[in-house]
Amino acid sequence: MTSEAVTAERRREALRQGMILALWAETKPDEPAIISPHGHRTFKTLNANTNRLARALRRKGLQAGDAIALLSTNRPEFAEVMAASQRAGLRLTPINWHLTADEAGYIVADCEARALVADTRFAATAAGAIAQAPAAGIRLAVGGAIDGFERYDDLVLAEDGRDLDDPVLGTTMLYTSGTTGRPKGVHRPRSASAAAVSAAGAAQSLLASVRAAGSGPTMHLCTGPLYHAAPLAFSLATPLAQGMGVVMMDGWDAEETLRLIQRHRITHSHMVPTMFHRLLSLPPDVRAGYDVSSLRFVLHGAAPCPVAVKRGIIEWWGPVVYEYYAATEGGGTFVTSEEWLSRPGTVGKPASPELINILDEAGAEAPVGAVGTIYIKAPDGAPFSYYHDPAKTASAYRDDYFTLGDVGYLDADGYLYLTDRSVNLIISGGVNIYPAEIEAVLITHPAVGDVAVIGVPNAEWGEEVKAVVEPQPGVQATSPLATELIAWCRDRLASYKCPRTVDFTVSLPRHDNGKLYKQQLREEYRQQVKV
Repeated sequence: MTSEAVTAERRREALRQGMILALWAETKPDEPAIISPHGHRTFKTLNANTNRLARALRRKGLQAGDAIALLSTNRPEFAEVMAASQRAGLRLTPINWHLTADEAGYIVADCEARALVADTRFAATAAGAIAQAPAAGIRLAVGGAIDGFERYDDLVLAEDGRDLDDPVLGTTMLYTSGTTGRPKGVHRPRSASAAAVSAAGAAQSLLASVRAAGSGPTMHLCTGPLYHAAPLAFSLATPLAQGMGVVMMDGWDAEETLRLIQRHRITHSHMVPTMFHRLLSLPPDVRAGYDVSSLRFVLHGAAPCPVAVKRGIIEWWGPVVYEYYAATEGGGTFVTSEEWLSRPGTVGKPASPELINILDEAGAEAPVGAVGTIYIKAPDGAPFSYYHDPAKTASAYRDDYFTLGDVGYLDADGYLYLTDRSVNLIISGGVNIYPAEIEAVLITHPAVGDVAVIGVPNAEWGEEVKAVVEPQPGVQATSPLATELIAWCRDRLASYKCPRTVDFTVSLPRHDNGKLYKQQLREEYRQQVKV
């Protein structure tokens, strides 16, 4: 039976039970579900391993509602852990493997994980994380051995691969940083099922478009790390739910992307604007050497895309590029290539007008075309809270709406335009970076009297991290000191968070109340750097 022949009702029922892979294992058992440098899975094998892992975790004592953390690169086992969590009623938290052991350990402990599945590639990080999270007594090593961990394969392959008789739908809790530094889990109750969440906002438009974007064989290319919300939703959960095979990249490369599109006749993918920029920067003969005519649907988001870059990728690939504006907390807008070409710069239109509100500084609804703070309606049936942080949760909501702190405006036809990101947020290569966390590290250096971390324009990454430092009295502002401060950060933070450059100033612009006037600082640097 083909995927087109599977009724919508059967898909919905399988999703509600966490058994969608079982449906595809029945209807297309030998077709590829996962293709990766670390191994492949058919739908039949992926489903069987999902059942085996769910049984193994239950045998170890995990029950519906318990939490499990996953520290892994893009590989088949990532999909198995995700699917087993959905099937066994667990709450899954994927962890950014760029984090230090201290940063990862905080998340494992904060999400209250009873189990940690870790890729041997990140053995040192996993061992350090466990030291901070002793409650994670179930420890499984993927791809090799980690001291103190059981081998994933040994545990899983000892179990029965038949479908569970009593599946319980699980959920996910991803962590998103805030301006106060430490990341927070975006939590939804188990009653807010994964199916309901994935159908909200931009994902709803995606699912409809996937089904409408032509018929015949489909294959998705996963270009980003699956610990991020967008690749997890759009490059793993959604394609597999649609019976679509996934080709996983373990590390992104522009020409390799083109090679994989041609080799596997890729029809769907999710990317970020930095990838478009690098693809367009390839020599013309390299670009022309690959057939990308199979592409039907390329979704992008996570960061603003420069108009010239988006126009260039549409000219090359055709009107197969779609954009969304959303966040881990919920969805917002969606736009097709044709709509965007008629309104360059828009990030799309909500599925219905009430999903987006623009409020002025007084909290009143802003008129058409007026800039204000963007508020997004929380997904129906799936309200979120920040785990262990009711104050942050309360500050994010206004009635049924929440804000990311972004500002923008709606045009007369309801299309949304961003005029800036949140006040302090830095977005580099589609990744959110929060300055307060970096400032908290830099201020501990004995030479630093005061510090501000800002994003400055970067042609490839969108923004890059810059630290502006006010030295302690008597400390000389020198190039060696700037190098030392960057190294100070690299010893304490994930590398992508660390400043690329450090500038010095006599005095940072602070208000009388002590608040740093970062907008003035950013504008000074953005006027100096034209991209």
